[in-house]
Amino acid sequence: MKKVKAGNGDSQVPNIIAQGTSITGDIKSNGDFRIDGLLVGTIVASGRIVIGETGEVKGDISCQNVDISGKVTGTVTIDELTMLKRTSRFEGKISTTRLAIESGAVFTGECFMGSINSVDGNQKQK
Repeated sequence: MKKVKAGNGDSQVPNIIAQGTSITGDIKSNGDFRIDGLLVGTIVASGRIVIGETGEVKGDISCQNVDISGKVTGTVTIDELTMLKRTSRFEGKISTTRLAIESGAVFTGECFMGSINSVDGNQKQK
């Protein structure tokens, strides 16, 4: 039997909010996270967050990388790459090192990139 542990890597236990599931509250994860349902609250992860096409987040997101295919309303603070897929709908503020927006994505809001990696304008220490 394969051992399973929390955190990033091949043996990570998947963290998923499935389609049809709604959660109100804050989430903190030491690994990756996928949202296909509804989250009203803040999510902080040390790894990658994926918002699927049926996923929706009403709140703040903070992580290393994010792939958004669903709907996000709030503030996202991303250490590396923010990816808005063609089906994504984003409204709010993005603070990221790199941003990729596919044709068809809807982005309404503000984006802060580069050495200023904070939506409040303060430099983030790495």
